[in-house]
Amino acid sequence: MRVSSSWKWQLSRTMRLALRWCQLQRGGRGRRGKQQICNRLSELWSYSKLLLRSLYYNTLSDSDTLLDCIFEPVFWVVDNLTRWFGVVFVCLVVLLTSSVVIIVYLFVIPMVVRTYPVHWSIWHLGFGHWVLVMIVFHYYKATTTSPGHPPKDKHNTPSVSICKKCVAPKPPRTHHCSICSICILKMDHHCPWLNNCVGHFNHRYFFSFCLYMTLGCIYCSISSINMFLEAYNAVEVSPPHLYTCFFWMSKCSEQQHLIVVLGKQNLSSSYFQTPPPDYSFSDSTAHKCIIFLWVLTSSVAVALGGLTLWHARLINKGETSVERHINNKEAKRLKEMGKVFRSPYHRGRTNNWKLLFGVETRSHWLTRVLLPSSHPPNGDGILWDSIFTQRDPMAI
Repeated sequence: MRVSSSWKWQLSRTMRLALRWCQLQRGGRGRRGKQQICNRLSELWSYSKLLLRSLYYNTLSDSDTLLDCIFEPVFWVVDNLTRWFGVVFVCLVVLLTSSVVIIVYLFVIPMVVRTYPVHWSIWHLGFGHWVLVMIVFHYYKATTTSPGHPPKDKHNTPSVSICKKCVAPKPPRTHHCSICSICILKMDHHCPWLNNCVGHFNHRYFFSFCLYMTLGCIYCSISSINMFLEAYNAVEVSPPHLYTCFFWMSKCSEQQHLIVVLGKQNLSSSYFQTPPPDYSFSDSTAHKCIIFLWVLTSSVAVALGGLTLWHARLINKGETSVERHINNKEAKRLKEMGKVFRSPYHRGRTNNWKLLFGVETRSHWLTRVLLPSSHPPNGDGILWDSIFTQRDPMAI
């Protein structure tokens, strides 16, 4: 129903209906008058709803649009908090990694050099420093490298859709990041631990950092397991408390007695035949540092290891985290139609890994994967070769 845009006409119409209702209320008598009043009231109520609805309603609005409008302030707060906490998370990663490295240099490496044979000591020193260099290099590159953005020249940009927020063409595999407020080429996700988006140009750095960080945490946990057990036992075994409470039940033929003794008690010699050793302040500090090292590296190894396995599974299928969600919906839609979904960017497991790491020859597995390398990825992130020509368009 079309409503006139003149607010004066709407106001006069409302006034006329109100005056008629007042006249009917004064002169209406009997059943017929009451019926007319009810009809006029319903007409006035319907017209008021129509006026109110004309302020916000259009043919494209639905329940999803209404929910987006309601939760828009919540999304804004979350995005801004994530953007602010990104700096805090980066500082936290640097602080925790530095603390682990310092503890390893102060306690673990001297133990390895002192107790292990020469060849094992050399292996530990070489492997540990190689992992440390790979972690630092890839974290720095993943944090500082731009994930890639669509070109500013909108006329010559190949696109599959238009970004509603940037109002610009979106190339294939491009998605808008609400935290960075810009479109990202081959966007995987926004990582608060990097304070950066993971996209086409830093995807390799992100995955390599996760892989080598997990490997380094596992290495530290295994290397310090014996020291952790010794430190844990040393911390747990402490001198007995001065004040103890004993409950002793004595059964007699006539009654039971409950004796509670509070105060200094001499423990039985069967419990502590030898007094626990007295540790100095430096020894107790070393024990706590070793416990902190093992708990932290073990926890990170489990959590980050699960994330690394998840991304490895995505790489096997040639898709990103965002595309995983889209492809699942598309697979369900095609399954209902009796068809089978196939990702257009899946080129086989080996080829997917080669494309990610930029491996073109066998030597690249050494120079580009096992050693620090800042080579750019294949392609520009705008044009993508599909394994087949899509006849059934898919949501990108």
